[in-house]
Amino acid sequence: MGVGGLIFLAVAGVVLVYGVTLYNNLVTLKHAVSKAWSNIEVLLKQRHDELPKLVEVCKQYMKFEQETLEKVIQARSRVASASESHNMAALGTAEAGLRSVLGQLFALVENYPDLKANDNFQHLQGRITGLENAIADRRELYNESVNINNVRIDQFPDVIVARMFGFDSFDLLVFDAAEIADVDMKRLFS
Repeated sequence: MGVGGLIFLAVAGVVLVYGVTLYNNLVTLKHAVSKAWSNIEVLLKQRHDELPKLVEVCKQYMKFEQETLEKVIQARSRVASASESHNMAALGTAEAGLRSVLGQLFALVENYPDLKANDNFQHLQGRITGLENAIADRRELYNESVNINNVRIDQFPDVIVARMFGFDSFDLLVFDAAEIADVDMKRLFS
């Protein structure tokens, strides 16, 4: 084997090692997105489990506010459905709806001092608020993981390996304009 053959083998070896490394990096990014989504799902499930408890505590005090309590349950169902189907657009919309109706519920609680002072209510309100904050943090991490993955599979030479092995882009978890708009506190308390 001549010098040309050795050079060809060396170049082929380098390309192969580079291709394997690139492939493994893309696999790592894909799994990072999946892990970030799983973290969101865990928190959504925890919140999903807490909301009926909150509604039950509120029902004991808020006899005339059944419409708001029903809206909480319906919004909870929409979030669960969107989460199960991994539909990021529907999840963003459902999350905005749930946050809105929870804001209405917490505003209505102001009219019920006994409920507001109830230990179970305070615990559940604090738990749900904590879960909301954790979900917001995890959504940010998820979107960052998606962005890194999507940029990477569009860059050259990664795009070649990504297309060859069917690496797909992921959808960002985008929020409705209503969710990122300023809250109208006057409307909530009227």
